[in-house]
Amino acid sequence: QVQLVESGGGLVQPGGSLRLSCVASGSIRSIDAMGWYRQAPGKQRDLVATITRGSTTDYADSVKGRFTISRDDARNTVYLQMNSLKPEDTAVYYCNAEIILSVVIPARVYWGQGTHVTVSS
Repeated sequence: QVQLVESGGGLVQPGGSLRLSCVASGSIRSIDAMGWYRQAPGKQRDLVATITRGSTTDYADSVKGRFTISRDDARNTVYLQMNSLKPEDTAVYYCNAEIILSVVIPARVYWGQGTHVTVSS
């Protein structure tokens, strides 16, 4: 059974920084793309950043220049470094990963349970 567990959320003042982590565990053969999404109260879940197996990254316009996504394949972990945080970054942040369990099973997307980020003075 595969699990994704996020950590690193919390309360931070505007202009501050947080680093989110997401660890994938289970009988994992390999991981393709990984990503971070967020959902603010009353809004849909939106893409924040993605990173391919080759470490090509993509960001939502609203976080470009402030957030950095990275991965450590040895640890099955994806990170999101968030700097210059704004109140509008407040949301539940979810990670996902395209995980391959075996050579005969297509990759499947798994989601974490989310971690809360609140940016407020």
